[in-house]
Amino acid sequence: MDAAPFSPTVVKAAFRDVTWMHVSRPAVRAAASVTRTLLTEIIEGARAAAAEEGITRLQPRHLVTAIDRNVEVDVANEWYAYSPAFRALDGHARSAAAPSRSGSARRRKSSAVVGAHRFEPGVSALLRSHQVRAVPAMVRELNGIAGVFVTGLARGAAMVVREGGVQRFGSVILTMPGEPGPAPSPSPEEPLRAASAREGDRRTIGTGDVLGATTIQLFGSNIRQRALTEARQAAHTYASA
Repeated sequence: MDAAPFSPTVVKAAFRDVTWMHVSRPAVRAAASVTRTLLTEIIEGARAAAAEEGITRLQPRHLVTAIDRNVEVDVANEWYAYSPAFRALDGHARSAAAPSRSGSARRRKSSAVVGAHRFEPGVSALLRSHQVRAVPAMVRELNGIAGVFVTGLARGAAMVVREGGVQRFGSVILTMPGEPGPAPSPSPEEPLRAASAREGDRRTIGTGDVLGATTIQLFGSNIRQRALTEARQAAHTYASA
């Protein structure tokens, strides 16, 4: 499955905001694919919420409903402090367009607002591919979630490289379409298994590192396994092209 609609150039730029490490092209494709999987799940949830109201254009409140109903997509906590859609929930959300200028904020922007709007073209393309319309405010919200999520992937992948593998979070069995499914997950009482040591040098983020970061970022077993499978296929398709 292709990693579109998120541009590899945009995804790579987000990684460069976080780490000096080189990012392989298949790894970039994998990160773009995982982001697409997450945003697709959110959009489908928002569309269901809108349909219940008889509305055809997604609005920010439908995003809030989608996240409330599906905890597996609640992964962009850093964005919520800047999100107008979540103002009603905490009463003091700041504008992403005008972050605080006091203290350390003058020296370093939050990753929630670095590269603002860079994911909006991909979000718009994803909405079109699913034949869904959304108001501009909804597109901006999805852009913010995508930006924070990719930033988290970059941080996680860099950590996997530094530590030589995913050691704290256990391993995930990846499958390709048509292959037998993974074995049942261990019960909560069983200790998490350590993943085998990563391959490659300590200067390059590879596909396996992005997949390892995905196991950290996506805690829900359903969306995580789907994202891993689709990302592996996207990276394999690119490498075989």
